[in-house]
Amino acid sequence: MGTVDQKKYNKIITVLSIVIPLVVALLFGVKLNLELPVFLPPIYATINAFTAITLLVGVWAVKNGRLKLHEKLMKLAIGLSALFLVLYVLYHMTSNSTSFGGEGIIKYLYYFILITHIILSIVVIPLVLITFVRGLTNDVVGHKKLAKITFPIWLYVAVSGVLVYVLIAPYY
Repeated sequence: MGTVDQKKYNKIITVLSIVIPLVVALLFGVKLNLELPVFLPPIYATINAFTAITLLVGVWAVKNGRLKLHEKLMKLAIGLSALFLVLYVLYHMTSNSTSFGGEGIIKYLYYFILITHIILSIVVIPLVLITFVRGLTNDVVGHKKLAKITFPIWLYVAVSGVLVYVLIAPYY
């Protein structure tokens, strides 16, 4: 398998890379009159933390020749990211946004982390999908090359998601 197989995925990757951020943005405008039985922010922050750990263990696995474990971990990381996104959108559809109440340098730090988290969470979608397809189609060279870009961005998005929660948690 190789480039030919990857081409059949390109349209799907392009569509998902455009549709996911648009749907998320549109759903932010939808408010459901629904009270959830649990408070979701600590749950989806925990999912972000597990995603970061999964990514780190996945890198360890591939560096130690554990390719099947690496593949399973990357599938898990994608699943965790998708679950995070569903819960995040559900929370924002059922709850009012919380304003950050910090002052001074912490406020600037919070907004820097939040803005870079949001921007990179959009950027990482096609990177993850293309890197994943390259792995599935056994394009080892292309996979490794793109994974060196994808991994730190994805890890930053996962870790910064936890930081955003920790910083805004006192204001819920």
